[in-house]
Amino acid sequence: MQLQLRLPVDGSALTESVQSVDWGALCYDVLGAIPNNIYGGQIRMGWLQDIFSVPGNNSTEVERIRYARAYILEMIGGYLMPDLSRNLIHLRWLLKLVDFKAVGEFIWGSVVLATLYRKMYKATPQK
Repeated sequence: MQLQLRLPVDGSALTESVQSVDWGALCYDVLGAIPNNIYGGQIRMGWLQDIFSVPGNNSTEVERIRYARAYILEMIGGYLMPDLSRNLIHLRWLLKLVDFKAVGEFIWGSVVLATLYRKMYKATPQK
């Protein structure tokens, strides 16, 4: 993961501990928009594509940051750690994108690799 995707394997642990979150409020605070439908903490990937177009030259810094968060969330859900449908992304990853300085300190490579191994295990017939 480190060599091919440049995802760190050393750093701060990325945990999935999410107790109780108002997902709509999180989306509004971090992305500036609330999805129409939130399915158990997950949103449609298409919503991200529909709402967040590439910011223009006259966009504000806040708009560019929100676009970057949406783009990274789409990369996580679409390529790095997709669900089976490749259509939904869990908003727990959005919690990790609040502070851009901290994002680079997380061991994303280890999480992506563990997710890959788990998906391969589940796809393998068990005896």
